[in-house]
Amino acid sequence: MLTLANLAPQEGSRKPKKRVGRGPGSGHGKTSGRGHKGAKARSGYQSKPGFEGGQMPLQRRLPKRGFNNIFRKQYEIIGLGQLDAFEAGQEISTETLVAAGLAKAGNGVKILANGEISKALTVKVEKVSGTARELIEKAGGTVVETAVSGQQG
Repeated sequence: MLTLANLAPQEGSRKPKKRVGRGPGSGHGKTSGRGHKGAKARSGYQSKPGFEGGQMPLQRRLPKRGFNNIFRKQYEIIGLGQLDAFEAGQEISTETLVAAGLAKAGNGVKILANGEISKALTVKVEKVSGTARELIEKAGGTVVETAVSGQQG
């Protein structure tokens, strides 16, 4: 019967701690597994991320191309067919679309003329394509383009 008195770990599951620098008989004496000289043999050695021992690091060997605009404004694309799911006469803004799960928060919204619209809706978003504007107004709705948040001009 197993009790707390005779409880022991599984055979071979626990290994003794490696004791370095305790003489040649231990197998980890003299250089303590660090080899001879060099930065890695010294105490306090730390290498920078990406350091390849003096060889030109990969991130500097690869070519860099193009330009990444860190101020780029992302737009969520919404089709007219998706707007048709809303009730007639409803005001649709970026916040409404985020709440409905059609757009991500923090991004602008652009409405494109994909699909049909049969209801009169008030659309207040950052961008609307020309054809989408015509179709919304033909259905009896109105379009108001709001200022792009986070951008000047």
